[in-house]
Amino acid sequence: MRLAELLASAKGLARSIAVYHGDRARHRAMDALHSRFLKPGDLAFDIGSHVGDRTASFRRLGARVVALEPQPGPAAVIRTLFFFDRHVTLLRFAAADFEGELVFRVNTRNPTVSTASADFTASADGAEGWEGQVWDKEIRIPSTTLDALIARHGEPAFVKIDVEGFEDAVLAGLSRPLSALSFEFTTISRAVALRCIDRLTALGDYGFDVAMGETQKLVFGSWITGEEMKAHLMRLPHSANSGDVYAVRR
Repeated sequence: MRLAELLASAKGLARSIAVYHGDRARHRAMDALHSRFLKPGDLAFDIGSHVGDRTASFRRLGARVVALEPQPGPAAVIRTLFFFDRHVTLLRFAAADFEGELVFRVNTRNPTVSTASADFTASADGAEGWEGQVWDKEIRIPSTTLDALIARHGEPAFVKIDVEGFEDAVLAGLSRPLSALSFEFTTISRAVALRCIDRLTALGDYGFDVAMGETQKLVFGSWITGEEMKAHLMRLPHSANSGDVYAVRR
């Protein structure tokens, strides 16, 4: 790796650590939200763990965590933070709809938006608010499925999925309804979120709510239908950018 690339990678990683681990008020809000779904001793999956802020929240609530993070830098942060914690299992895999290997597109300067989705990077190209984002490196990484993770580690009480436009592929690797989960959506790839909702409603009777950006606060305060959530996401202005859809099995 060239020196310039090393410096850019280190700077991007340092920014992620500061943003995701430096705000205690955000941590408290995150814990309050996750406590609706997790209790001590439960199992959680953190799919697309990045630098592990959600993993940290799950652990503060006493849950066991299986964290998937394929990028070397962020995975090293998680390994360091939870080195002595036997209740965190870090896997250098991407979740997908198949077990094997896939191409992962790395944004060196902003690793939080690295992705396995070519459609996502294409949607970001020229989009307002995404100026200057460059996916400048490709790596090959092993992939697994939610079904395979469940077979190996057990059924989770909660699954968080944040994989930059690849969420529908992750849910395509799930063949059974789960108690609760969340998946990220972006306004540059709303079709992905719509497919996620369709997949979940095909698996079971789910209610939905949404938290915008990093607010960690649910918008509706009650569980609406999949069709209602799809309509809400389609009405959002482009500037809403992103958020997390939460789903609970009723």
